[in-house]
Amino acid sequence: MSKMNIISEKLLADIMSVSNATINKWKRDKKISPISSDSSDENSEYLFKDLAHLPQIKSMIESPQSSQEDETPLRDYKSIELFAGAGGLAIGLERAGLKAVALNEIDPKACATLRLNRPDWNVIEADVSKVDFQEFNDVDLLSGGFPCQAFSYAGNKLGFEDARGTLFFEFARAIKEVQPKVFLGENVRGLFTHDGGRTLDSIKEIIKEIGYTLVEPRVMKAIFHKVPQKRERLFLVGIRNDLVEHLNFKWPKPYHRVMTVKDALKAGYLYDTDVPKSDGQLYAKRKAEVLEMIPPGGCWKDLPDEIQREYMKSSYFMGGGKTGMARRLSWDSPSLTLTCSPAQKQTERCHPEETRPLSVREYARIQTFPDDWVFEGAKTSQYKQIGNAVPVNLAHAMGKRIIALLNNIEKGTTKKTLSLSAPDGADSG
Repeated sequence: MSKMNIISEKLLADIMSVSNATINKWKRDKKISPISSDSSDENSEYLFKDLAHLPQIKSMIESPQSSQEDETPLRDYKSIELFAGAGGLAIGLERAGLKAVALNEIDPKACATLRLNRPDWNVIEADVSKVDFQEFNDVDLLSGGFPCQAFSYAGNKLGFEDARGTLFFEFARAIKEVQPKVFLGENVRGLFTHDGGRTLDSIKEIIKEIGYTLVEPRVMKAIFHKVPQKRERLFLVGIRNDLVEHLNFKWPKPYHRVMTVKDALKAGYLYDTDVPKSDGQLYAKRKAEVLEMIPPGGCWKDLPDEIQREYMKSSYFMGGGKTGMARRLSWDSPSLTLTCSPAQKQTERCHPEETRPLSVREYARIQTFPDDWVFEGAKTSQYKQIGNAVPVNLAHAMGKRIIALLNNIEKGTTKKTLSLSAPDGADSG
């Protein structure tokens, strides 16, 4: 697939994470110049090469994506996953080259999904606090998207024992019991600023306390990693202290193009066929009548004023924001972040052409699940499983960088072993 040549104004705003007002200011200030001379046109397009002075665009143009994806494991690396859900993170890590020896999940329907699709996986269906992880040893990676809970700050400093009762404590306990070479944690981007940053500071202290060195956490934007969705997740990567000399972790570089809803639902780069037909939720009659008026890429602000007042009710007077309400997706832009319900009033995700919520398989495609990955349970459960998942392609990008780190550890420790076992005066290579 060739690199992007022309980019729309909406897509540029998505890549740069800025508003339309900021884009218009950049045009007025000549920071960017659209192909058309009419700089007031909101449908302006830009030559990708003319935007190379913008850091995000420059990173995409210079991306060494192929070398990142070529990283293969030097041996079979074993992994354990907590809070596995429907398997988004697990599939991505599997594709990167990791072999799961155990996956823990409490939701019965998500466990059924995992077992149906991977009968050979060891799925531990249980409350994580009731699982003894000490039986697992010689594990290379422990991963999991632990739900973020507020800690209680009764004392001056929150340590490992004080974090009891939180799901991060269980994640840290599993690391302490298993002693993996590397761990990978995943969370919402809000963890960065949760409680003024104190929650993340406490997490860092606990990781240090249990004998691991943390790479400075980073928020990863899914749109830069072959995911047609504006999803952002915080990732934590840590290495056991006795292996820290081999810490050469590098975050994934952005792919050279951004995927859109069209890439997700139509045959093309991401999938060989159009999205399969599947069940989905439906709108109530009046809601469907209102959403019928919304153009692709539009929201409640595109409605006539009297309909806005009717639909938004008290939210109408709050002014600004809330562009997720009565939102219709656009073929030519990434999807908004998927939630656990595509028909929920605050976070509608209406199909680009048809006036209906996205179907289950459309939801799965936007999360980059393979079409043969089947979800168990009622529709509401399936949407929840998909909406809560780590996008598969984002997990794959992170998995490849974890493989590179494990490969470096493997080479370093093998070389040290050979050096220690070599006779005096012999060349250990």
